[in-house]
Amino acid sequence: MIYRPSTSDFMGMEFATFRLRDGVTEEQLIALSKEVDQQFLSEQKELLAHFLLKGKDGQYADVAIATTQEKAEEICDMWLHNEVTQRYLELLNHDTVDMTFWSRIS
Repeated sequence: MIYRPSTSDFMGMEFATFRLRDGVTEEQLIALSKEVDQQFLSEQKELLAHFLLKGKDGQYADVAIATTQEKAEEICDMWLHNEVTQRYLELLNHDTVDMTFWSRIS
C-alpha cells in the first residue's frame, strides 16, 4: 500500500473493481500489489495513496488517489507499459474489470 500523508491534497481518484482469473489466489494478488507499489507506484510523485479493497463474493477494488483526476488517469495509462504492472493485470478476469475516474468536488 502506498500512502503519503498529504492526502488532503487529493483531487482525483481511480477506482477499479474486478474479480480474479480462475486459479489466481488472493495471496498472489496481494504479493503483486506490493511489487507494483515498490517497483512502480513509489516513483509516481503525484500519487498520494494506493490500496486494495475486498468486497463480497470475490470482488476486489484497486484504488489510486492522486493530486488530480488527470494525473490518476496518466498513472493508470502507464500501467500498460510496465513489466510488473503487466504481471498484476494478468491476474485479473478482464471481463469483470470496471474502471472509473473521479474528481473531488468538495
